[in-house]
Amino acid sequence: MARRAMALLLPQWCSRVFSVELNGAPLYFSIQEKHQGEEVPPVFRKVQKYDRCYSLLVCSSDRVTRAKFYAELKEKLLRDLPKECDLSPMNSFLPNVKDSLIKGYFLKDKTEGPSQSERLLRDLIQHDTVLVCSYLRSEDGQLWTQRLWSHADNKTMEMSKEYFVVPSEAPEYHPATLNIINSDVFYSFEEAYEVLKKSADIIPEATSVLEQLPGRAEARSKPDFPVIVIEGLDATGKTTLTESLRDSLGAALLRSPPQCLSPSRACFDREPPLIRRAFYALGNYITAEEIGREGMKTPVIVDRFWHSTAAYAIATAVSGAVCNLPAEGSEVYCWPTDLLQPSLVVLLTLDPEERKRRLRGRGQGETEEEQELDHNQLFRLKVEEAYRRISGPACVTVDASPPADQVLQQVLLLIRGKCHL
Repeated sequence: MARRAMALLLPQWCSRVFSVELNGAPLYFSIQEKHQGEEVPPVFRKVQKYDRCYSLLVCSSDRVTRAKFYAELKEKLLRDLPKECDLSPMNSFLPNVKDSLIKGYFLKDKTEGPSQSERLLRDLIQHDTVLVCSYLRSEDGQLWTQRLWSHADNKTMEMSKEYFVVPSEAPEYHPATLNIINSDVFYSFEEAYEVLKKSADIIPEATSVLEQLPGRAEARSKPDFPVIVIEGLDATGKTTLTESLRDSLGAALLRSPPQCLSPSRACFDREPPLIRRAFYALGNYITAEEIGREGMKTPVIVDRFWHSTAAYAIATAVSGAVCNLPAEGSEVYCWPTDLLQPSLVVLLTLDPEERKRRLRGRGQGETEEEQELDHNQLFRLKVEEAYRRISGPACVTVDASPPADQVLQQVLLLIRGKCHL
């Protein structure tokens, strides 16, 4: 068993709630020492008589190690488990308690005969970072119990105390929201820097990124001229508009992430969310330094900035319906206090079908998140709603469906009204 992890978790084990993601929505259950006639939790109701169920939770005090191992564990399970096994994302958490979230996987083994998956799990519990549980059904199928695995030595395995598995109501806050701050969205230079610094031992490209970072003062210095950020999904006309604004206003045009990070993007796009988000967060601080420098001489137009980084991360982290997002006014939508604030943020919106038509016309490759936008309407709605809820400054929405020259004139009116240009 992951001894060190369990020493911390066991005292609160019965207070924890567990969630399994099925079809994009979490199903909740909890455990207790005595059964009081509760129904079988929804996640177990469709388990066939001879199916075997397990959970694996990734526990480590070092979040970079935890994030890397979580991603590697998924690859290993998908590669080594029999094809008859179903694997689903899983969480364990203390309801409404920040930073209590532990991520893992729920495994349903539908193979007949000796369990290959159980042999694999026996090997995994040799790691101090993995906590394994098995779930057992009573003969009549009306009761399910959970048992934690441990090992006495490298050859034998023991089961800890048995707990009854019972349904649990959905918590007040979606469990992912307990873990967003400085994991999915970063709110300070220092937090993102620490993640990339710890990653440098295992990701060589991290060192070159760290060498390009500005000082904290440079990332929040206020320029003399206005800073206008243009946000929006791909194919909403950001490139056309930003270039037209540059020419119309005699402004400098910058992009986030900055050009200097382009050689590293492919590498960090393959990393777990914690490391990937830290990389893009630091990109905003590099862009902020560039804004401060250019903004002393001329107005600055920025193609995407912190709003994009936060909106996509929040929408990705929180599964299920739009109502699962952190409530409007939540601290997750607040602008980082150490990052330069723009004078105006314009969010271009477009009918989804028109946006798809424009994307097809461009014939360009899309990022993984942009592909998700195209085939998952719910994800797109969550991104758009997250954009709408971000404050400090909030986005001003502009319909991007008219011809480009009309959109330009509308945005110029906004800039003249709010920035006095």
